[in-house]
Amino acid sequence: MEKWYLMTAAVLLGLTVRWTVSLNSYSGAGKPPMFGDYEAQRHWQEITFNLPIKQWYFNSSDNNLQYWGLDYPPLTAYHSFLCAYVAKFINPDWIALHTSRGYESQAHKLFMRATVLIADLLIYIPAVVLYCCCLKEISTKKKIATALCILLYPGLILIDYGHFQYNSVSLGFALWGILGVSYDWDLLGSLAFCLAINYKQMELYHSLPFFCFLLGKCFKKGLKGKGLVLLIKLACTVVASFILCWLPFFTEREQILQVLRRLFPVDRGLFEDKVANIWCSFSVFFKIRDILPHHIQIMISFCFTFLSLLPACIKLTLHPSPKGFRFTLVSCALSFFLFSFQVHEKSILLVSLPVCLVLSEIPFMSTWFLLVSTFSMLPLLLKDELLMPSVVTVMAFFIASATSFSIFEKTSEEELQLKCFSTSVRKYFTCFTFLPRIIQHLFLTSVITMILLTTMTVTLDPPQKLPDLFAVLVCFVSCLHFLFFLVYFTIIIMWDSKTGRSQKKIS
Repeated sequence: MEKWYLMTAAVLLGLTVRWTVSLNSYSGAGKPPMFGDYEAQRHWQEITFNLPIKQWYFNSSDNNLQYWGLDYPPLTAYHSFLCAYVAKFINPDWIALHTSRGYESQAHKLFMRATVLIADLLIYIPAVVLYCCCLKEISTKKKIATALCILLYPGLILIDYGHFQYNSVSLGFALWGILGVSYDWDLLGSLAFCLAINYKQMELYHSLPFFCFLLGKCFKKGLKGKGLVLLIKLACTVVASFILCWLPFFTEREQILQVLRRLFPVDRGLFEDKVANIWCSFSVFFKIRDILPHHIQIMISFCFTFLSLLPACIKLTLHPSPKGFRFTLVSCALSFFLFSFQVHEKSILLVSLPVCLVLSEIPFMSTWFLLVSTFSMLPLLLKDELLMPSVVTVMAFFIASATSFSIFEKTSEEELQLKCFSTSVRKYFTCFTFLPRIIQHLFLTSVITMILLTTMTVTLDPPQKLPDLFAVLVCFVSCLHFLFFLVYFTIIIMWDSKTGRSQKKIS
């Protein structure tokens, strides 16, 4: 009974932090003509409620796609319609066609914030609690501490409740999917992940690990027997899920093509704004967007992404295990973020989710990564006037993580899960015993650098000739961190000799 009281307290603390952050400003408040993501979510409610489905994704006099046109899959549109249906009963002016553009009021702000909180309560938070309760080989207090740290992760809180989005819906569905396939509820897990993809197409970052893990299970059962049956069932589940989600758009071929064009706008270019991936960070030295043709950029992006995630996916297919699945989710999502086409700064949340799931296994590195992921969005957070909420939530998360897991004591080769790698290297270099010390020094340097850059960005004016200097530095430093983490997680995956038979945490 005490366990559930403590878990409830952790959830309530997470909810309190979320609601407190939501009381601050939001993206684009009082900044016409486009306002910000808050207005985008409101506008989608306006469009989905007032226009027939066949017009939701098409440009028209009533639906100007240049003004926050729908660019997410059908489940997002259905969710917007559901919210609009409720909004109509409270105040029809909130979703009135044309006249509601840029609508701002305290009552409407309360309503919109409540929709995010309700989505969290229904989808994301229950998945987090269940995942932590199912962790094995750790104490009850560690399970509660893990849940608390995941719920206090500042990146998701600041984007969903400060900037204003519904990332917790797609991430929640993805987490239900992870739970399902890890527990051999493969059909339910596949269904949940299909819902995640049909809510936000960026969930494709997680698709290859799901595919490889389930395919590996089929191989393990034998493709001439139970494995083939499972493969057919999985295929039917996926196809049926997509058909149900897209059914209203099957009336015409052009409907489907238009939705796909909106979901994958390749004409927008290799990257937008200041995102901490390879293409944006190194464009300072090599203007790839200006030098190479558009189709060559797409091909290079695809090749880099595919090659960087290939080793981990092959290993997972040949040796499927829940532990290998979790780490491959991190590696693949990070590969997509660093190398894929048309990445946004908020996409780092797709990497942060699986990192949260390995928090109890490698607390030091997970905490470090989650701090860097929040720091990488600094230009966006400052633009939305979220400096103080950022500082407070980051400190709360760091204190909770450091005290719950004693992270500074978890830096040995075994606790960093680098024992097998170090042993292999020592066969050729016997003096290779300094890796933990190097990682500790890198962490200290990293924290100092992030604090200095944040302070400089907030207090100093950039040179007139380099107005984006600090934003570019934040992206470049974050990108270097992410490259380091990609190498680290890939090493864990490739040198983990137990991954084929171990089901250490979730079995």
